[in-house]
Amino acid sequence: MSAIEIGTASVPAAAPAKRSGKARLRLAGLVLPVVLAVIWEVLVRTGLANGRLMPPPSVVGATLWELARSGELATHAAATLWRVLAGFGIGAVAGTVLGALTGALPVARSLLDPTLQALRAIPSIAWVPLFILWFGIFEASKVALIAVGVFFPIYLGVAAAILSIDRKIVEVGRVFRLGRLAMVRRVLLPAILPDWFTALRGGLGLGFMFVVAAEIMGASEGLGYLLVDGQQLGRPATIIAAIISFAVLGKLADGVLVALARPFLRWQDTARDKL
Repeated sequence: MSAIEIGTASVPAAAPAKRSGKARLRLAGLVLPVVLAVIWEVLVRTGLANGRLMPPPSVVGATLWELARSGELATHAAATLWRVLAGFGIGAVAGTVLGALTGALPVARSLLDPTLQALRAIPSIAWVPLFILWFGIFEASKVALIAVGVFFPIYLGVAAAILSIDRKIVEVGRVFRLGRLAMVRRVLLPAILPDWFTALRGGLGLGFMFVVAAEIMGASEGLGYLLVDGQQLGRPATIIAAIISFAVLGKLADGVLVALARPFLRWQDTARDKL
């Protein structure tokens, strides 16, 4: 067998090994939370720590199982996820459109950006009474609050991505005599896609943060309502179960967004696997 044949034959075997290595790295992310949970369980069971206000993982796990078995967990998680997705959709569209306008047009930047930057400094809780007055305590006020939280990181990310486009790649497009639409499709859009997806991830994360404030506004279901219910009834295990549910739901949503972005960013030649 020649050297070329040997090299060719070794390629298929390397690919599964690389995939298994990536899978092991993903599973490694579970090590820290599992170790911390085991340590806390041991501390409580040996009497070295008080498990009344911070229940051990066994108690929290039993609470999660009971919520899942009764169907409450699915109901609350579905309500929270719907609100986040609705608010994320509205905020993402508005943030992308206005960010593109202010990033690409100096006139729009002069007119809109100062006002939007001032609105960005307003605390999220300050919007609550206004939205309740405008939309009532129903779903519209909750979705509006989440959309506000999602809007600003996406707006800033898109505007900054457009403003930071390298002048050289624009000049290359002009050398090839690309029209305006071709320039946007083949040069400008690929240049801002990585930053846009990063801004979307940031907006999605803030959406899960704002949904807590939204559901405290008077919701009858949702993980935020579960938090308040646990606090009012003095059940710390329920509070921690809701927090864990938020973490899992947020991580799953972020993973879906990353998976959707991956085909659009396949062209990137980065050193992420070597650093």
